[in-house]
Amino acid sequence: MVTLSVIKADIGSLPGHVRAPSKLVDRVRGVLEDGKSDGVLIDYYVGCCGDDIDLVMSHDHGVDSEEVHSLAWDAFQEGTEFAKELGLYGAGQDLLSDAFSGNVKGLGPGSAEMEFDERESEPILVFLCDKTSPSAFNYPLFKMFADPFSTSGLVLDPSLHEGFDFEILDYYEGDTATLSCPEEMYDILSLLGIVSKYSIESVSKKDGRPAAVVSTEKLNLMAGEYVGKDDPVAVVRCQSGFPAVGEALEAFSFPHLVPGWMRGSHNGPLMPVSEEDATPTRFDGPPRVVALGFQLNNGKLEGPRDLFDDPSFNTARKKANEAAEYMRNHGPFQPHLLSEDELEYTTVPKVLEKLENRFK
Repeated sequence: MVTLSVIKADIGSLPGHVRAPSKLVDRVRGVLEDGKSDGVLIDYYVGCCGDDIDLVMSHDHGVDSEEVHSLAWDAFQEGTEFAKELGLYGAGQDLLSDAFSGNVKGLGPGSAEMEFDERESEPILVFLCDKTSPSAFNYPLFKMFADPFSTSGLVLDPSLHEGFDFEILDYYEGDTATLSCPEEMYDILSLLGIVSKYSIESVSKKDGRPAAVVSTEKLNLMAGEYVGKDDPVAVVRCQSGFPAVGEALEAFSFPHLVPGWMRGSHNGPLMPVSEEDATPTRFDGPPRVVALGFQLNNGKLEGPRDLFDDPSFNTARKKANEAAEYMRNHGPFQPHLLSEDELEYTTVPKVLEKLENRFK
């Protein structure tokens, strides 16, 4: 069995919320290299999407390993101290606690992990987002694993005909429900469209084999106020009983609207970009997604290939820019601004407190 863990955090950016500088990334990378030398990790890759640093780690310690999570925490803690030395913006922003408690859950960093038996050929896609929430993956994961107009293998490949199980999280209650597709497709859609409340946590084959997993930590619910975007990550297995790589990527060819963007308070298009272009600047956006492709080989990460670094996604990027222009022209009005219930977890209530006695 091999475990793939992707753990991310925003620990400092240059300037504002644009990009983690290379020397900060190098400092974090050094901690993981020590972990690999000590046998904690089989392999690793340190990626970036906007102001987030994303740790892609392979190992044999299973999900929620204290040893692996502790290594990631140490990397972010050391990186935070260095970010403070550099005077970076938001140094340690995503670290909501000073004390490590066995794993990073509830401490701020996002994590997506899966444990599985490695196939003879194991293609893995790692998606990194910036300036959005975990529900940003609701639409593309549904397209990948449930929509035959996007994934033709659901029609053409008998090994996909059984469909997949979707584990869906209710953010506010903290509960999950597992629904089967295609049998319960309409029930699944009735939840996934309510992106302020529900998010896909994982997708699996009917026999339990993991297909996809998403980081579902929401910083605002942890901290009780807006402290930063959630910037989720996801891991997707491809080929041989799963969607093909091209089918999985096709799900991002439409830049659907996602919550997040400036101050985590606006709807904007999710733009598929290369890692190099994951530097959101316009209104801290628009929201970005990066796709890194790996071949897992006895736990070693061969790659990555920067999969959105491809002119075939130029049309999607053009549409995203047009949608961003349209949404921005709404200014502080909905639907550009998020709904009132989502704004409850920003700093807007503090702004409104001074007006409460004015309403009579």
